Amino acid sequence: MIKTGGKQYRVTEGDRLRIEKLPGDVGAKLTFDEVLMVGGDKVAVGTPLVKGAKVTAEIVAQDRAKKVIVFKFRRRKNYRRKRGHRQPFTEIKITGVSA
Repeated sequence: MIKTGGKQYRVTEGDRLRIEKLPGDVGAKLTFDEVLMVGGDKVAVGTPLVKGAKVTAEIVAQDRAKKVIVFKFRRRKNYRRKRGHRQPFTEIKITGVSA
């Protein structure tokens, strides 16, 4: 379990996941030091972090998600507002988990 972007993710080696945007180019290596729990044959739970544990990853893509339409409406008041939003994200591939 790692923590990044205010969220927690359960990861294993080889996983690909979309996280909140992080700086870096495609192919760059990342290291996550905020490891909350390490599983396997011996489970280690942090208080709040596991000491010495690291998760390494590689950036696969920097992109934006599909558009979300935000539509505000007040009945009988002739009030309509339409706005779109595309959240940027970073897609990563987990290359290693070390405890």
